[in-house]
Amino acid sequence: MDREKEVRAFVRLLDIMDELREKCPWDKEQTMESLRSLTIEETYELSDSIMDGDDFNISKELGDIMLHIVFYAKIGSEKGTFDIADVMERISDKLVYRHPHVFATTQVNGTKDVIENWESLKSTEKHGNKSLLSGVPKSLPSLVKAYRIQDKARAVGFDWDIKEQVWDKVKEELDEFEHEMRTGDMQGEKVKETIAGKRAEEEFGDLLFSLVNAARLYKINPDTALELTNRKFIKRFNYLEENTIKQGLSLKDMSLEQMDKYWEEAKTFEKTGE
Repeated sequence: MDREKEVRAFVRLLDIMDELREKCPWDKEQTMESLRSLTIEETYELSDSIMDGDDFNISKELGDIMLHIVFYAKIGSEKGTFDIADVMERISDKLVYRHPHVFATTQVNGTKDVIENWESLKSTEKHGNKSLLSGVPKSLPSLVKAYRIQDKARAVGFDWDIKEQVWDKVKEELDEFEHEMRTGDMQGEKVKETIAGKRAEEEFGDLLFSLVNAARLYKINPDTALELTNRKFIKRFNYLEENTIKQGLSLKDMSLEQMDKYWEEAKTFEKTGE
């Protein structure tokens, strides 16, 4: 590790940001609010690169996010509220404080103790969250939010003693959802506008929440798992679409049985490459 090289590269970025903020019309106009949506987009682009296992683009997208961090800090320094030094010192202080097993004398027995200590120390900080779940961002995607809520509750012992117990909850929620759906079917097409329709939607949410819990207990990231399935579906559907076009066919004019033939071909191609 060349620490001097890393410091020089970071200082260069800070200098470039200063120049841009002073001389570039677009950069001069930006505010924290105008950057927010762009930061979210950059974060998703980083996520895509990680899912693709593309180290070059991971590095590139990390650079884009680093630029945003420096940009926010520059705006903060102009307002006189904080600067990049404050950002670095605060995260460094937090890391040292929440890792007493590394920087102090606390003893831990594995990752479970580390996480429990983290949440306990977090709750005692001067500017810490008022409640355990208040630290979960409101704008997180629902699937990710469900996982984080459950993970935080687990850190204080609110969890099943045996992970297999979660399946009883999944089955219970599935039964309740099926009951509401059957009730809705008996009421006709306008069920979504009725109280029964709202109950079905709520029960489906409960079912999803229980499945996220199951994923967590079995060390599966549900967001990653769903994204892998999304990508698999897109790949197979693209195969279906491309091959029907080659045959001079239109998907709209094909039966489900005809489409299934190409779908199965796509699955075979994934396994064999032929």
